[in-house]
Amino acid sequence: MKYWVVVEQSPANYAAYVPALPGCVATGDSPEEVEREIREAIEMHLAGMAEDGDAVVEPAVYARELEVSAPPAAQDKRAG
Repeated sequence: MKYWVVVEQSPANYAAYVPALPGCVATGDSPEEVEREIREAIEMHLAGMAEDGDAVVEPAVYARELEVSAPPAAQDKRAG
């Protein structure tokens, strides 16, 4: 199975979550570590769902990059 994973970088670490599996999250000190951790978290999450008799959630998320206009304040900062 394949799930979309969102990885965010913060000043302290990396965090990941799976939109199709609410509550399935992980953190790590590097992109590689957070990917290992979220893979393990997904497997544990799915195993827990199966153990509880819940239906396995099929991935139903897609991602797109959308271009939007910057707010006027941000445009002013870029010009300066």
